[in-house]
Amino acid sequence: MADDPTILLTVFLRHDQSKNLEELQGRLNAADWWDRFPPAGCEIVSWNVVMGIGQIVTLRMPPDRLAAVNVELERCAWGAFATDFYPTYDFVPVRERLKREWNEKKNAQ
Repeated sequence: MADDPTILLTVFLRHDQSKNLEELQGRLNAADWWDRFPPAGCEIVSWNVVMGIGQIVTLRMPPDRLAAVNVELERCAWGAFATDFYPTYDFVPVRERLKREWNEKKNAQ
């Protein structure tokens, strides 16, 4: 994990519920959303629809792409979504290490 030069960014795309689906899709299409987001250098890890909220996207990217993601969201998503951002990291390797250390400690007693 420490050697990984990338970060994870979870983005909540909250639907503008004052617009219907056709209006939302029209706004996204007019902004070239499907071609522009995510910007080059960013990998989609997951993209889920959450009923009643909108969409939750997790991207893996080098930290220096953060500004590009922000600009594309401002350029293309605003008007269709309200956005929230959460920098995240993969806890699985940490969990596995902690579990291993706990088991070693428990077995040494």
